[in-house]
Amino acid sequence: MSSFEADPEVGPAWPTELLEGAPVALGGPRGFAVTRTLPNRQRRMVGAWCFLDAYGPHDLTGDAGMRVGPHPHTGLQTVTWLVAGEVLHRDSLGNTQEIRPGQLNLMTAGRGISHAEQTPVVNSGVLHGVQLWVALPHADRDMPAAFAHHDDLPVVTDGGLTATVLMGSLAGAESPARTHTPLVGAELALAAGASARIELRPSFEYAILALDGAADVDDASLKPGPLLYLGSGRSSVRLSSGPSARLLLLGGEPFEERLVMWWNFVGREHDEIVQMRADWASGTPRFGVVRGYAGPPLPAPPMPITRLVPRARVR
Repeated sequence: MSSFEADPEVGPAWPTELLEGAPVALGGPRGFAVTRTLPNRQRRMVGAWCFLDAYGPHDLTGDAGMRVGPHPHTGLQTVTWLVAGEVLHRDSLGNTQEIRPGQLNLMTAGRGISHAEQTPVVNSGVLHGVQLWVALPHADRDMPAAFAHHDDLPVVTDGGLTATVLMGSLAGAESPARTHTPLVGAELALAAGASARIELRPSFEYAILALDGAADVDDASLKPGPLLYLGSGRSSVRLSSGPSARLLLLGGEPFEERLVMWWNFVGREHDEIVQMRADWASGTPRFGVVRGYAGPPLPAPPMPITRLVPRARVR
């Protein structure tokens, strides 16, 4: 059976959960505006996906666009995906890479890395995309840092549905991006009036974000903004659209390790985070130096007055 099937049969109704996002300004109160749906008040993760910021479409006329100065990461992978526009990545490994729609930037922080992101001087005048984090499991969280750019991702088409596989596998297509836990990330583009059924792994939990347009996901209507959590145990999900729509599918095996997430760090204990912050503030070699960005590194915020507590994927 194909993983995409037009004119799907109506299956059983599955409960869904709409996770509303919170507005956040990257780089301070006057920074670049994003909507953060992970971690969420109700649910911290979907599989190993532990962070999701969506932004745009932003009209950059008379605007510098994204400018996020050098900052550190640990214990995670950053995933950058664009619907429109360009982002210039620089990191402490010496990589300089511009990313455009249809391409994937994947940075693995491991024990420590720093990077900066900005809209390049020469740009298309619009910016629209997402940045995500994937938590690294305990066995890999202190691995050496790495960066990869993938500009030839697998694409599967069936009728009015086109799927680009960012990470993991879907419909028999597998991304070249390196993963450390079983997961999937895919952009699903629906033509106007299209309907399809996508086969899912019952052992995975899933969520869908509308990047552009609107679609019906089973019996739920989804527009840009909130994240629709689908849960686990599903063997398929039905999608349909009136006008065209672009969706982001995230999924993975439930991540059972308890995490401490604070600022740009993913750790396991309060004292680890304290040390990470101290290493960044003192400029130790752990995070390296980002060269070529015209601006200072971001300072770490003060530690909270209470100890950070490791938390499970559901609050």
